[in-house]
Parts: sequence; structure tokens; C-alpha cells
Amino acid sequence: MPIIVNLDVMLAKRKMRSKDLAEKIGITTANLSILKSGKAKAIRFSTLEAICKALDCQPADILEYSEK
Repeated sequence: MPIIVNLDVMLAKRKMRSKDLAEKIGITTANLSILKSGKAKAIRFSTLEAICKALDCQPADILEYSEK
């Protein structure tokens, strides 16, 4: 898939666990896991906004486009 999800990278940089992020933004750990693995077909802007706010980052820090 040409969209790469770098959520693990941002979590590591912020020294935050997935469980803590899920609680902070109000989604289940299972849904966060689907997003982290790149298997999600879509993401709501409200969820992306909450992730960016919680991790103090920009959407481009989490999502990347690659033709490879």
C-alpha cells in the first residue's frame, strides 16, 4: 500500500504506549492497532486531529506516501 503509517515511530519519540494513546483519544486499542499496522481503509479527521494533538505532531509525521 502506498500510504505508510508511522504511528509507532511517533509513539516511540514521545515515549508513549499505544494503550495510553488509545485512552487519551478515546478509541479502542484494537482500532489503534489496526491503524498502526496500516490495515485501516480510512481514518476520520477527528481521530487524526486527536492523535496529532496527543502526540504534538503534524499529520505528515504519522502518514507518508511512497510509490514503492
